Amino acid sequence: MKEKSSLNPIKHRMQYCLSSLFVVIAFCVIANGQPNNQNPPTAAETLALKISKLSLDDARQAVATDGSALLPDELEKALNAQAEKLELDGDYPHAMNLYQLSMESAQKRGDQKSVAGSLIDIGTVHTSQGRYDQASECFEQSLKISEGLNDKAAMGAALAAKAMTTTIPIVFSISVDPVEVGLVASLNRPAGTLTGVTSLNAEAGSKRLELLHELVPGATVIALLVNPANPTTETLSKDLQAAARTLGLQIRVLHASAERDFDAAFAILVQARAGALVIGTDAFFTSRSNQLAALAIRHAVPTVYQSREFAVAGGLMSYGGSLADTHRQVGVYTGRILKGEKPADLPVQQSTKVELIINLKTAKALGLTVPLPLLGRADEVIE
Repeated sequence: MKEKSSLNPIKHRMQYCLSSLFVVIAFCVIANGQPNNQNPPTAAETLALKISKLSLDDARQAVATDGSALLPDELEKALNAQAEKLELDGDYPHAMNLYQLSMESAQKRGDQKSVAGSLIDIGTVHTSQGRYDQASECFEQSLKISEGLNDKAAMGAALAAKAMTTTIPIVFSISVDPVEVGLVASLNRPAGTLTGVTSLNAEAGSKRLELLHELVPGATVIALLVNPANPTTETLSKDLQAAARTLGLQIRVLHASAERDFDAAFAILVQARAGALVIGTDAFFTSRSNQLAALAIRHAVPTVYQSREFAVAGGLMSYGGSLADTHRQVGVYTGRILKGEKPADLPVQQSTKVELIINLKTAKALGLTVPLPLLGRADEVIE
């Protein structure tokens, strides 16, 4: 039996689940309906777009100057919509600014329910950046506000209570065993108020190492980049060390929990003369797929990660669970719960679909010849 983390149980749960909360938010928004975006942009939408790339202070000043004649709730709605677009584009700093302004507006007019929702948005951005402590604080604040309002139906309260309540239905999407981390009692009978979907990202770590070894058989020292703030790191490291021994390889573990750590990690990789790199499963790394791919190219190190975005950005290879398949299943469960079904009656789904993406252009740039059998197993080849 694998040793469990000694982290606070609340935070331990949250860190496994928060990375996919946006899926639940998206489907709940769809369920509640959205206005037709084919109409010309409103004054509030125009202002939100105008300030979307400004610093927080400059954006705040622009809102005070140009937004004084706008209805606060319309402005907040436009700010949140623009922030969501920025978040999808990976522009988390500017998305955070707009969510912050939306919350400040709600605070001024005393709308505590909207404040709670904004805290959820801000917390989700923190999670995407790997800032789990800040995310936890936001969700706890949102929960306190929502409980004070006694609004158990508020979606913001549901998301905030994700790791702290036993009364609000929750749909999760994670890449580890939800039984092992204490989210559900069993896969077939979740009990409680949580259910969801698991993917093979964590379990696929050893397979990524095997694929990388198949593509770069001459590399005997393999670097493993992990986020020490992620509670799965210890298990992932042990599993890959074991897999490496069976292949006659050595693993050099590198740590990074913020952007500033990347350059130092790659410098250590070069000093250790690692011939290839495996990037460990982590929400923060996923949000930085483009940057990690660029570093891998700059240092000419064959690298594999879980997300397709990494290979598309120029990384050599990706292998992991299909996000499209996982999100589809999360959407189905979210819809069923919104229609009245109980999470306890919905078995945890296991998404077993995995995708192998190979960037042939990067392989050629690295002087690698992709074996035909490996190429034949690829779900997608980028040329």
